[in-house]
Amino acid sequence: MRRYSFPALLPMGFLLSGCNMVVLAPAGDIAAQQRDLLVVSTLLMLLIIVPVMALTVFFAWRYRQSNASAPYEPDWDHSTKLELVIWSAPLLIIICLGALTWLGTHLLDPYRPIERIQKGTPVAETHEPLTVEVVALDWKWLFIYPQYGVASVNDLAAPVDRPINFRITSSSVMNSFYIPALAGQIYAMPGMETKLHAVINNPGDYTGFSANYSGAGFSGMHFAFHGLDASGFDKWVADARSAGGSLDRAAYLELERPSENEPARRYASVDPDLFGAVLNMCVDKGKMCTNEMMSIDVKGDLGLAGVANTLPLAYDKFARRGAVFGRQPSYVASICTAEEAAAAARATYLGSKGQAAPCNLTPILGAGLPRPSAEKWEPVTLFARPRNPSES
Repeated sequence: MRRYSFPALLPMGFLLSGCNMVVLAPAGDIAAQQRDLLVVSTLLMLLIIVPVMALTVFFAWRYRQSNASAPYEPDWDHSTKLELVIWSAPLLIIICLGALTWLGTHLLDPYRPIERIQKGTPVAETHEPLTVEVVALDWKWLFIYPQYGVASVNDLAAPVDRPINFRITSSSVMNSFYIPALAGQIYAMPGMETKLHAVINNPGDYTGFSANYSGAGFSGMHFAFHGLDASGFDKWVADARSAGGSLDRAAYLELERPSENEPARRYASVDPDLFGAVLNMCVDKGKMCTNEMMSIDVKGDLGLAGVANTLPLAYDKFARRGAVFGRQPSYVASICTAEEAAAAARATYLGSKGQAAPCNLTPILGAGLPRPSAEKWEPVTLFARPRNPSES
């Protein structure tokens, strides 16, 4: 049997050849700190697990039935010294794990900007962060570089030793953005923005993927991540600008349609307001953005007439696209376009800085009426009547 034992292990070797140790050997400082947290926590737990496993085997061997020399004490039920060891050791481990986890949870908060490039190298004023806007699509990843005016699909690049600020959202369902060599995963959710701060320290080609099941094409939702030096990243941006193609709203609406195993590609230009429109669910022209709706609600909403506007609100990009109101599936129409809203926001910002603000900043009140007070508010009952055929 001995000569067959080694060949029997060969299939196991082939199976293990597909394993990747990138989590324990990352290329980014955030991922390295998370690795250290994982290793230290495991070692602390092993301080209890290993002795317990060893003592289990020892007691089973020492007090076996055939060992007549082992003392037989059927009335023994308590030992103060043993109780102190049994309870104090795990308690100390739990205290250490709690302190370690609390510190790590706050220091490695993905929303917290990084304070160092790597151990011993703090972030300096000369380290301008790279902003990357990430959109999880069905079933591919869109990356927008607002500082460079380019975009890419399933292809991400970042310079070495430069902080990266990810702004992440989704076009349809919840997903999870994960680059094991760079940092931990974080969810991408429609209508919401999550953030991730990280840095890549070692140049190379790495893999990112979706870590949350999101439908039929989930298994092919991978992308390449390139850690490049400064000149290499500049070349990557130049290649993107020379690739041609513009990612405007119309092109995005075609891109977001479900597709599987999409090849990597780049866009020479991108609509500067695209990410904000995706985040606020208003890429379609004329559709009310969620931030616009919330702003109206804060200022007093649109009165009772505004109730009818919210009834047909549904974010179904394919069944409801193109119809505003009527019997067909519909969505809430925008009071102003996204460009007009952005211009108004800029005007408001200029006004807050002491410069002339050309827009009217008076709060919106429903139907021109003053805001009702809590004492005077009375419930209102709405009645529907049949439509008169003679009415136009």
